[in-house]
This record gives sequence, C-alpha cells and structure tokens, in this order.
Amino acid sequence: MKLQDINKRRYRKHLNILLVVLCVSLIAMALLFGQLFIALFSEGQGSNFSFNLAGVVMAGLACLAFLYTVRHHDFMLEVYYIWQLKQGLNKIYRKLKAIEAAADDDNIDAIIILNYYYTASSQLFKLDDNTITLDSLQLQIDKINSRIATKNLTIKLEDYDASMLAKF
Repeated sequence: MKLQDINKRRYRKHLNILLVVLCVSLIAMALLFGQLFIALFSEGQGSNFSFNLAGVVMAGLACLAFLYTVRHHDFMLEVYYIWQLKQGLNKIYRKLKAIEAAADDDNIDAIIILNYYYTASSQLFKLDDNTITLDSLQLQIDKINSRIATKNLTIKLEDYDASMLAKF
C-alpha cells in the first residue's frame, strides 16, 4: 500500500462526523428493530431480551453494510485510507519479531518492511495525535535509516509490497 499525504484536519473532521452518525444510527436502529421484533414475534410473556439483542445485531449489520457501501465515497477517502493502513500495519506487527530478526541478519526485504512499517506508523501516530510513543518511534526510524545508509542501500517506501510478509 502506497503512503499518501493526508489532510489531518479533514481526516479528523470526517472521522468525528462518521463516528457520531454511526453511534446515533446504531442506537436508533437497535431500538427500532428491537421494538419491531417485539411487536411482530412477542407473545407478551416473559423477557424480550432476545428480541432486543436481535435488534442490536440487525442494527450493527446495517451499519456495517452502510460502511461497506460508502467506503469509496469522497467523504470517506481519508478515513478508509487510515483504516486500510491500520490493517496493513497490523499484518506487519504480527510478524514483527521475525522481521526484526531477519533485518539484523541483513535481509533486504526485512529492512524494506521495517522502513515502511516505521514510516507508516509515524504518519498514523501524527494523524491520531499519539505523541507519547512518537519519540521512541523516531529512534527506530533513525536506526533503520542508519542501517540503510551503512549498507549503502537504496530503499524507497514504494519498494514495500504486502506479499513480502509471506517470507516471514
């Protein structure tokens, strides 16, 4: 996945709007579906917990269907990009120990993956205002850049491909 420049203000604004819309929609639809199920299927006896639970499940599915439908809309551009970026970083994180060990053995693919991982994580932390771990991440970025310079490698962020993870 290619890293993109993201307008932080637009990303935060659209994310906040999306979260509010999803929360309000989930609550409203859960109540609506729950009451609809109670009206249609309840015999007036006992607890309606299962009908209310079914309403919550249906509302959740409706919200997921909505997100799936609008994910490529211009409004969702930054939010969807960050969502995909987090998924990609999570795939790398699951294999990070093996990748770091391979990078210590001068494996070029591992160095490319780490370069991408640290740079993408930095972008993500800045967009999400996660400044607490940004200093330690910058140390990792400096370390990988030093390794690249020491080995006289020419590595670009575009060199990363998710298929490289299969080796680890």
